Amino acid sequence: MSTGEARMTDSLTASVTDPPRARRRGRAIVARSLVACFALWALGRLFGADRIGSLAPVLIPAMAAVPYAFAAMVVPLTVSALVRDRTAFVAAVVVTVVFAGIVLPRAVAGDTPRARGPEFRVLTANLRFGRAGDATLVDLARRTRADVLGVEEFTPEAAARLDAAGIGRLFPYRILDPQPGAAGIGLYSRYPLTPSPVRQATISGMPSATVAVPGTAPVRMTAVHPPAPVGPDLDAWQHDFPRLPRATPGGQVGILAGDFNATLDLARLRRLIHSGYVDAADARGQGLVPTFRPLPPITIDHVLADRRCAVLRVKIYGQARSDHRALFTVLRLP
Repeated sequence: MSTGEARMTDSLTASVTDPPRARRRGRAIVARSLVACFALWALGRLFGADRIGSLAPVLIPAMAAVPYAFAAMVVPLTVSALVRDRTAFVAAVVVTVVFAGIVLPRAVAGDTPRARGPEFRVLTANLRFGRAGDATLVDLARRTRADVLGVEEFTPEAAARLDAAGIGRLFPYRILDPQPGAAGIGLYSRYPLTPSPVRQATISGMPSATVAVPGTAPVRMTAVHPPAPVGPDLDAWQHDFPRLPRATPGGQVGILAGDFNATLDLARLRRLIHSGYVDAADARGQGLVPTFRPLPPITIDHVLADRRCAVLRVKIYGQARSDHRALFTVLRLP
């Protein structure tokens, strides 16, 4: 075979075995588009895009799923590697690092202040339209030696069952607003309560009170349950969230506990925390443990404590007949 024939044969072989240029370009476009979607997701989280009113119905659920977006980064990483697109792969690595910086610190316990006051034990439970409020919850409050108990989706039937189970022996003080459906809420306390108004009235009527804790200054305690930020309740959620009591650094110690209907990736919750609170589960490295069990499970129940408090312990308990888990926190007051 002549040299020219050999070259022609090699050229024909290469043209058959090499992927066509258009196919390679198409694969690169797919990989880069996939990475770009996740990059926009990460940027939306970093800059609090869920605050944009017109986009909130879409971005609030998207931000709630940020931990799952981090886990799903394996897809653009794998696709970029398979199509051998170096640009897409490097970009996917960068986006993965950004998501990791957002999500992974919640799984690591941080430093806590050296508070010297008494322990204060907070338990909060969403009763799922009153189905879960019974002797089981009273027993949990007894075993944890809770000082306060916040109950959400608190119905008259749940209130009657809790009374029958002897909750009054554990918590002689109470501010209760039982209502049918999801609107009811209540605050039980081992110590005397003095009702105090929140900064402005909320649609949900969330109770706020001063708790006379022995051995320290009175503590402001608020039971939290704004409407869910989906569908027709979105406006009510956006109305209520800015009206939750902000922290008062240097002033009265404040604690908020309940079903916030918000994950740590929603800008409004982060803004509230930055006023001077710490998320207890996040502080103890349990910020990724789901408290609400739809598909996928997410973390929307929180205890926010004044940053001067030491978060000693966080424990999450399952509840029969509820789609929420109960959240228990032990704090040491300043």
